[in-house]
Parts: sequence; C-alpha cells; structure tokens
Amino acid sequence: MKCEVRYLMTQKQITRYTIIKKTLEGSMTVAEAAESLGLSTRQIIRLRNGVRDNDVGALIHKNRGRKPAHAISDELRQQIVELKRAKYKDANFMHFRELLQEHEHITIGYTALAMLLKEAGEESPKKRRRYKPHRRRARKPQEGLLIQMDATPYTWFNDGKRYALHGAIDDATGKIVGLYITKNECLHGYFETTRQIIEGFGVPVSIYADRHTIFLSNKAGKLTIEEQLQGKVCNDTQFGRAMKELGVTLIAARSPQAKGRVERLWDILQSRVPVEFALRNINTIDEANEFLKEYIPRFNSKFSVNPTDTESAYSPLREGMDLDNILCIKEKRMADKGGVFSYCGKHFKITPQKNQPSFSTKKQINVFVSSITGVRAEYNGVVYPTVPFIKPARGTKATEPKQHKTYRPPDDHYYKYGQSLFPKLTYEDSDQEILEMLNNIFLRKYS
Repeated sequence: MKCEVRYLMTQKQITRYTIIKKTLEGSMTVAEAAESLGLSTRQIIRLRNGVRDNDVGALIHKNRGRKPAHAISDELRQQIVELKRAKYKDANFMHFRELLQEHEHITIGYTALAMLLKEAGEESPKKRRRYKPHRRRARKPQEGLLIQMDATPYTWFNDGKRYALHGAIDDATGKIVGLYITKNECLHGYFETTRQIIEGFGVPVSIYADRHTIFLSNKAGKLTIEEQLQGKVCNDTQFGRAMKELGVTLIAARSPQAKGRVERLWDILQSRVPVEFALRNINTIDEANEFLKEYIPRFNSKFSVNPTDTESAYSPLREGMDLDNILCIKEKRMADKGGVFSYCGKHFKITPQKNQPSFSTKKQINVFVSSITGVRAEYNGVVYPTVPFIKPARGTKATEPKQHKTYRPPDDHYYKYGQSLFPKLTYEDSDQEILEMLNNIFLRKYS
C-alpha cells in the first residue's frame, strides 16, 4: 500500500516528505525545514504530525483519484455528443453552446464543451485561418457615421440553391442595421435594406459599398479630360439618385478588405443562420425575412460594441419626405391629354384621387416604379396612382391577300446553268480532277 501511495506522489511531494522525515529523525530542525520548503514553521509542525500518524498519506489530497462532485455525468456527456452529431451537426462550438442553453436548457462552459466534443472526435465546422498581421482601420467614433453595405450569395436553406442576403452593418458599433434576402443580388434587396436602416435607426451620414453597377455606373471613372471639359457627366444609378435625395454620401470601395467588417459579418452569418433556419423549418424567402427581423436584435446584443462617442449621428427623415417616393425607380415619360403614358412596352393611365387635381394636359411626368407600390406618376409635386390601360386597335380595311407569282428562270439562263453556252475548259489528262472540281463548284444544279 505504501508503494502505491508513493507512486501517486509528485516530485514536489516526495521532496517535502523527505525533509519532513528528517525533522522526525532529528537530523533537521523545524526552522531549517521551513526555510528549505518556503513554508511557515507552524505548517511544518502540522505536516510533521501528519507524517508521524499517517506517513505519506498526510501529504496526498484526500480527493486524489475521486471524480469531482461537479463533473459532467456520463449520461449528459453522451446526450451532448448525440445532439451535436444529429440535431446541431452544422453548428460551430460557440453557437452549439448557445443552442444548448436556449433549446435544451443545458448550461456548460465553452472550454468544457470544446474538450468534451474533441474527445468524442468532433471538430468545429468553423475553422480559424492562420493569423496575418495587418493594419486595422479604427472604428468611426459615432454610430451612423458610416454604414458598410454588401450582399452575399449562399445556400441559406441547405437545399443546394443559392440566395442573396443583403446586409448593412454600422462601422462604429458592429450592429446589424438591415438584413434582407432575395433570389439574386438586386436593387430591391438594397432598397429594402436601406428602408430598415432609416425606419429602425435613422438616415446615416454615409454608406460604404463596392463598385457594383447597382451603386456605381460602369462608365464612372472612364470619362476623358476632354469629355469632362465638354460638360459630359456620368449619370447616377437609381440607388445613387435615391441616396442623393436622402442626403447620404455614397462611397465606393476598391477592394473587399476596405469594407472588412461587413465581409467578416458574412462569415458569422453563414455559420449561424442556416442552423437557425433548419431548427425552425424555414425554407422560403418570406419566412426568412420575417425571422431576420427578430434575429437582428439578438445578434446585436451578443456581438455589438459601444461607440467611442455616445451621441448618435443618425438623423430623422426630413419633413415631407416619403420613403416610397425615394426608394424606387424614377424615369421621365410623356403623358398625353388623357393621362396615358407608356412604360416598358405597356400603357398606364393616370387616375387622380378625390383630393388630387385633375390631369388633362400633355406634359412630361416622372414615373415612380416600385416593387411595393407599383407604377405611379408624379407631376407638379403630386403623385398619382395609375391603372393598366389597353389602347383600342386601329381599324384597317380588309384586303384580299396578294398572290405572289414566283419567277423561275429556265435552265439555259445566263446567270443559271448556262454551261452549254460556253466552250468547255480543257486541261491535260492529269488535270481532269481539277476540271471536275470547278464544274461542281460553279456549274452544279441546285435542288
């Protein structure tokens, strides 16, 4: 038994046991033992009395070899591993810990969970790339000074189809201020994301986006000095025009790294959102957009930071402004006296409401086209609703169809097969094959 106990002792305990034995044998005083071990004389006396009564057992903790009372039970360990392999197989370790607490009411520390899963052979699907030192741009001091906006295509519903998630993040706080998913990256997705920003927080000072043609015309930066001197300018895109009306400065980034915060946001959302969709059986765009509205506050409460300056730079929408009249496509058209105009090959008729002035003049109008409000017309500051209009077809006289006679020249016509009118080409016998080739190319009869 003494050998087994001694085997469990550490080198430090063996040294302490050797010195305490010397005090019992009288070869070392208590003061010398205290100085050698860095302990007080009272502690040396306690250890000496313990070794005298229980030998080496006095130096070994009584819980050695016992399972801690707060240790995770084998049943719970097995339950956690089975949940990770089945229900939450695509969640990373940190997200899995949050889901355990939210849905399974299991509270466990991240380190303990990671060690437990790694011992079971599980690896986190979220791998961290090798750290590369680089200069980070400091955050803006106030929220609302700069909004980073982008979209990412991804298989959000785990059905093999890629959908585009449009998003915007505040540079100062890291808060998500807008999320909207559509089938493709499109103007409607960015308009709805902007609508969420303004309705939820206010009008920001500036928006930082890439050089997509939704934000920036493909002719931007291509005008020569001569063209600029002639007064030529590059027209704004529909999104750029809307930002000018709101008073928002649109900044075009030249690389993904320049707007790194929104790029890193996609890494987090691509790891978490598909798992959240799967748990709630969300597999349509409409269901996803409804869920994202309530997911944004949960995300911000966990990942956002406090700004340096607590004063917000968001501003309220100016009085008299209507977002539906700004976040839309605007083009000019000419309406006739009946209030009918054409757009994209279709005709629409202006239908004034009771409280609106009548429209009975041939004037140029602004056409507002939106995926929410449809097609409307604006004239003299008044926005009119429209209805589809089908113009009556013009009457035409019924005429008998003309009978076309096809003229077919005879075979001996000069421009057809008049080979008999010309002397035959003569070649030597060795050139007979060339003669046949020329006859087949120029003189053969077409069926």
